[in-house]
Amino acid sequence: MKNLQDAQAAAKKLKVDASGKHLAGEVLEEIFDSLVKPKLTAPTIVYDYPADISPLAKPVPGHPGYTERFEIFIAGEELGNSYSEANDPLLLRENFEQQAQLRRAGGVEAHPVDEDFLEAMEYGMPPTSGLGIGMERLFMILTDSSSIREVMLFPALRPRQND
Repeated sequence: MKNLQDAQAAAKKLKVDASGKHLAGEVLEEIFDSLVKPKLTAPTIVYDYPADISPLAKPVPGHPGYTERFEIFIAGEELGNSYSEANDPLLLRENFEQQAQLRRAGGVEAHPVDEDFLEAMEYGMPPTSGLGIGMERLFMILTDSSSIREVMLFPALRPRQND
């Protein structure tokens, strides 16, 4: 999608509620979560995420607007998230500034500007990457649990039955 209006039009056509979404990538993610994710039964890797929802990821060469990010899904659940870390300090500063604007507008998931990280990039921090795997999600798959609350490692954090 080239812009928010195109993404919102696609969501409307697909009968997906994308109200409250401020970025084209957020709308696409809502469409994915509503229509695609529930149908992922086999282990699946989804890659090249929209740049506006992946501000720290490296852009895909030759494909502006997309990033080198992937997520692993098993049995319809996200098991892990990974991306190649962007290492261009000018691009990162621009992305952080856009995130700061979203944060000021009430975006709770927007990243704050990280001046220390930007300074490390300016000094030449080497490219990095990593993989975050949610252990609770893995335990849900291994135990065939339908709720993450069933496998939480810290029972004191579970909501009470009457909540």
